Amino acid sequence: MFGEKFQRTYALTDQGVKNTKRGTLFTVITNLVVMAGTGILYLVMGSFMEILIGKSATTHILVPILLIIAFLLLSFLTHYLQYKATYGLVYGEVKTTRLHLAERLRKLPLGYFGKRDLADLTETLMGDVNRMEHVWSHVLGYLYGAYISTAIIAICLIFYNWKLAIACLWGVPVAFALLFGSRKLTARSSQITKAAAIRVSDGIQEALENVREIRATNQEKRYLSGLNEKIDQHEKVTIKGELTTGLFVNAASVIMRLGVATTILVGANLILSGQIDFMLLFLFLLVITRVYAPFDQSLALIAEMFVSQVSADRINEIYETPIATGSDTFKPQGHDIVFDHVSFSYDHKEVLHDVSFTAKEGQVTALVGPSGSGKSTCAKLAARLWDIDSGHICVGGVDISTVDPEALLTDYSMVFQDVVLFDDTVMENIRLGKRGASDEEVLVAAKAANCDEFVNLLPQGYATPIGENGAKLSGGERQRISIARALLKDSPIVLLDEATASLDVENETKVQAALSRLLVGKTVLVIAHRMRTVAGADHIVVLDNGYVAEQGSPAQLMQNHGIYRRMVDLQSESAHWKMN
Repeated sequence: MFGEKFQRTYALTDQGVKNTKRGTLFTVITNLVVMAGTGILYLVMGSFMEILIGKSATTHILVPILLIIAFLLLSFLTHYLQYKATYGLVYGEVKTTRLHLAERLRKLPLGYFGKRDLADLTETLMGDVNRMEHVWSHVLGYLYGAYISTAIIAICLIFYNWKLAIACLWGVPVAFALLFGSRKLTARSSQITKAAAIRVSDGIQEALENVREIRATNQEKRYLSGLNEKIDQHEKVTIKGELTTGLFVNAASVIMRLGVATTILVGANLILSGQIDFMLLFLFLLVITRVYAPFDQSLALIAEMFVSQVSADRINEIYETPIATGSDTFKPQGHDIVFDHVSFSYDHKEVLHDVSFTAKEGQVTALVGPSGSGKSTCAKLAARLWDIDSGHICVGGVDISTVDPEALLTDYSMVFQDVVLFDDTVMENIRLGKRGASDEEVLVAAKAANCDEFVNLLPQGYATPIGENGAKLSGGERQRISIARALLKDSPIVLLDEATASLDVENETKVQAALSRLLVGKTVLVIAHRMRTVAGADHIVVLDNGYVAEQGSPAQLMQNHGIYRRMVDLQSESAHWKMN
């Protein structure tokens, strides 16, 4: 019951499996103690009957009373232990699961995040884990505990009177068979509801991220109309799903309750035939009230367990996605980056084909080519943000596929066009480049990146919060913070991806000055569309449709009259265009 399949079915950690075992054990004990209470009540009623007809003295009632007191104390203790073993332990399981998921996501290759959007992952970390938390705390221990305790009680009842036992319990397996028969339908309904919920989350997130563009193009009504439609659809499928589940749960509950009627009918017939007395029938009627109590809850719990399977599958999908692994040590002989017949596919479409080139240490190697030619892909593969399909990428003679990405990236600094900043101060955003860097080190890097110019104008200087993703700063200011990070890290390899493409002339000049300090003596791989940006590069690799079309120095490529020469000429012509 608690094997690997069980663990995967409910997306449990190893500790979660242990918690479920403990919760099941205390649920069984609690159910049996409660059932024992019906036996005590039976004895009390029997004693009262004997006193009323004069068969025993009044003092004989003391023993049942003492049993009732003992039962109440034991019941309190077992319910407390059951609560602690289910709810109390599960809250720690939720924390552990979220930490495990976050750690797993941290180690996944970047390509994974291209297939899952932010709203989808957020729904897994928050919504799916929340749903599973309710299953772990309210369902598993109670449900399996009810199975075991009812089986024990059923065996005992059969020994008392097998006819009454069957009349009492026949509805339980029939009710559960009905629910298990509806499992596929319930799971399918849950998948539809989850997909609708994710569409709503996507729509809300998209609206928040693009509110400026939506307003600028006067699309508020159209966009909100589409969002409202998604919300209405989610409401519709949720109601339909709840109705489907509710119908099966209530039908199962009605079937199970028919056991009361059959117990009375069979019991009355046995009394009339002289096979049992009224007190035995009374005992079975008491037992019914306690047997059905945990199953009343269990019927709804089983339905919830079926629905939760979608959430468990989504959590397991993260756990089961292969992570990038390798050696924890990275000791290259120099920092030349060598692409050796590299091919790479994205979503089953090959985007790089047999790419070979070398970015030498101490030189600037530029990747140029039309949009979609594979330039950014090469930069990401060089840092093992993705893993290649075939070929080799080596740094200093070490195949990077054999190195753990975290160990590898200690030798990399990256400056991209889309800068990511955190809702923190300027100082702390720069300090991300080097864990534990002193304030003095941060200020030196910031000054070298020309950050002083705008930071000194901020209300609190370097202690000024800059808003979500640097919302309070301009594009050039955000870019200079990114360069300050790279300067602070001072890694031997620098990757630049369109670092100045979106800047005006003044800011570009300042950023280029900061970059010139960063790049001295390092292995530099730069991606640019502006040909004047790479005119001073030592080596240029021209990519076209995923292939290396040509490579060499700028002077050599200008003489070849190939793609590079054509791109230079086109940009030179466009610089003289005028609007009439």
